[in-house]
Amino acid sequence: MIKSSELILNPDGSVYHLNLRPENIAHDIIFVGDQERVSKITKHFDSIEFSTQKREFKTETGMYKGKRLTVQSTGIGPDNIDIVFNELDALVNVDLNTREIKPNHTALNIVRIGTSGSLQADIPVDSWVMSKYAIGLDNMLRSYLIEEHSVSELEDAFIAQTNWDLRKGRPTVVPCAEVLENKIFSEKFHKGFTGTAGGFYGPQGRVVRLNIQDPQLNNKMDAFNYNGTRMTNLEMETSAIYGLGKLLGHNCLSLNAIIANRAVGEFSSKPEQTVEELIKYTLDKLVG
Repeated sequence: MIKSSELILNPDGSVYHLNLRPENIAHDIIFVGDQERVSKITKHFDSIEFSTQKREFKTETGMYKGKRLTVQSTGIGPDNIDIVFNELDALVNVDLNTREIKPNHTALNIVRIGTSGSLQADIPVDSWVMSKYAIGLDNMLRSYLIEEHSVSELEDAFIAQTNWDLRKGRPTVVPCAEVLENKIFSEKFHKGFTGTAGGFYGPQGRVVRLNIQDPQLNNKMDAFNYNGTRMTNLEMETSAIYGLGKLLGHNCLSLNAIIANRAVGEFSSKPEQTVEELIKYTLDKLVG
């Protein structure tokens, strides 16, 4: 039995942070970071059956063209993904009444729709990136037994080419779920190698008043190339999603609307439109 200190439930039996019970979610889930983006997706739904919010975690479940979908905001960062993923998994794979793991595993399909900045001049603003791989620079996944699912040759190449300081921990590379990649991919996407940072400022090379450990890291990431695999964009969630998805047996894919290009210093003049087009495309692919 799972102890109450390890899986905390609210008095109504819902999971602690998300405020959800098993019947509140679909098995096809869209992740967004910003809670305000939840309604930008569910406004396309034919109906909404359930809505709740606790802290930055907003959830809405409804029907879109005959398919039941849940949209879940995660907030920012790998630490939040750790909360969201473990609690969503518990909703489908733990009997919350007996606190026993269910004998039959349920796999969720999880697609992240986010915004990101491109690291490459030839991946322009207003394009889309599908993360084929993600590399975690934050070290959260090393709290788990991730080695079986990680791509060590890409990790080794990244460490060597960037002269990565291992005092910050060994980066973790995890691939997306092929079943979702094949379902959603089209020529509209660049396939990418996404960097997941553990913070927005220093961990992404930004300097305000604090000096950073490696001022040249962004340039070295821009130049990274391993057998044709280049780093395409930098954000704060994807590697945690991919890693926990592999560990818990769920299918995960991250889609990024590119609203900035750090290589050429450009920002989109129509970021909302670019995101809206990606939302509508993804919804229709999930239904199809």
